This record gives sequence, C-alpha cells and structure tokens, in this order.
Amino acid sequence: MQETKGLSFSGYGMLVALLLLIGFIISQAIAQHVSVMLFLSIAAIIFIIPGFFMVQPNQARVLTMFGSYVGSVKANGLRWTIPFFDKRTISLRIRNFESNQMKVNDNHGNPIEIATVVVWSVDDTAEAVFEVDDYVSFVNIQSESALRNMAISYPYDQHEGDEVALRSHPKEVSEALKHEIQARLTKAGVKVHEARISHLAYAPEIANAMLQRQQASAIIAARRLIVDGAVGMVEMALAQLSEKQVVELDEERKAAMVSNLLVVLCSDKSTQPVVNTGSLY
Repeated sequence: MQETKGLSFSGYGMLVALLLLIGFIISQAIAQHVSVMLFLSIAAIIFIIPGFFMVQPNQARVLTMFGSYVGSVKANGLRWTIPFFDKRTISLRIRNFESNQMKVNDNHGNPIEIATVVVWSVDDTAEAVFEVDDYVSFVNIQSESALRNMAISYPYDQHEGDEVALRSHPKEVSEALKHEIQARLTKAGVKVHEARISHLAYAPEIANAMLQRQQASAIIAARRLIVDGAVGMVEMALAQLSEKQVVELDEERKAAMVSNLLVVLCSDKSTQPVVNTGSLY
C-alpha cells in the first residue's frame, strides 16, 4: 500500500462560509422567519463542522472512509475534508531509539555486549499505519534484530591488515548497520537517518583475558617498530663509519658493534656505559 494525497481544502474558506451561515440563521431567528432555507442552513452547519481538523507541523492525517484508505494530508494548518472521513494523526517527527545492551557472539565467537542508537522517522504514512500492527514496536524489534545479525558478521578487534572490525571501523560498521535496519523497515514506511553503536565491550567473563591479549598485541607492535628503527640506525652507523673512514672494522668487530647497538637501542631499560681503558703495558 502506497501513500496518496488525501482530499482536503483550506479550512479558512470553509470557516468563512460557516460563519456566514450562522449569521444567516441568527438573522432569520431574529426575524422569526422559519423556512426551508433556514432548515437547510442548519443541516449544512451540522454537516460542515465535523469536517474541520488541524494538522500540526511535522504531522500528518491518514484519512479512511468505511475501512478504506482514501489518502493522507500533510499540509499544515486548518483543513477541511468530507466529514465522513476518519482522520488518524501520525507523527512525521524524527525520533531516537536506543536498544538494550545485548550479549552476542562476534564473528570469531567471542561473547560481546553491544547496543545501538537509531534515528528514524515515518516516510510513508500509509505503510506505517496499514502494513504493520504497531510501527513503533516494529522499529524497536527489527532494529535489535538487525544489530544482532550485524554483530555476528564482524570481529570485535582487527586481527588482519584490512579486516573491518567493530571497534576499529566505526564508520563502516555504522553504514552497514544503517542499511541492515533500513532493509527491514522499508515495508513499514520508515526512513532510517542514522544508526550507530552506542555501547561495545567484551562480555565480563572474558574481559580480563581479552585485555591481556590487547596489551600483548600492543607490546608486540611497539617492539616491532623499535627493532625496525634500531636496524635502520645500525645500518646508517656502519655506512657512515665506512664512508668517512673513521675506523676500519673487521667482520668480528662489526658483529660486536651491531650487537651492542641493538642492545642499547632495543632495551626497555637505561643502559650503563662501560669504558674500556685497555692495558697500559
């Protein structure tokens, strides 16, 4: 079922006509002239009044007649339509939904806690009212279902170079979550403006173990960077000593020098220099 424009007119013109009819009835009553015209005027007033309704900003009225959908009115202000139409108010304002914290398994089977915030609004009033029983509840349930399905598609942490992970790629994950939720809510006439993760953490039972794993990974990465830099500095030192002919080193002394430089550069503690004075005799 698709949204269509409902039959409605500006209520101000009809209000002027109604006031003229009331004025006519009052004048006839004062003159004590009871006629068919007076009766018809009263009947017209009774017919016109139920047709008035107000449409607030960012609201719409869904019109039905004897169980059939006849259109939606989104024009703001005082409106008038056929009095037999039933007029249901529906909000078009942007809303927020924050899910509960759910415990799910990520792509690697690790239990994690995750929650989301979804920003949405009604886009098609006919689908929102007639395609689902309660579109607000539908949004809540489907958003949590989409979050659960998305969480098991990605790992919590990035373990490979280009791997998309929940913690390291928030923008990509938010876009994937938005498309996942939108695909589920399109049939309900709902537009998803934004979807992002509001809470992400390892489950308490594995939090300590995973923290140690993260610390170990950070230490390994730092050590790798230190070693790469140290090797480059040793190469540069040997090249400059040879180029400027500061000292001639055989292979054994080069090996000893490389060993000493690597110990100094890669050590996580301050090194103590030892001065070799040699023998005086």
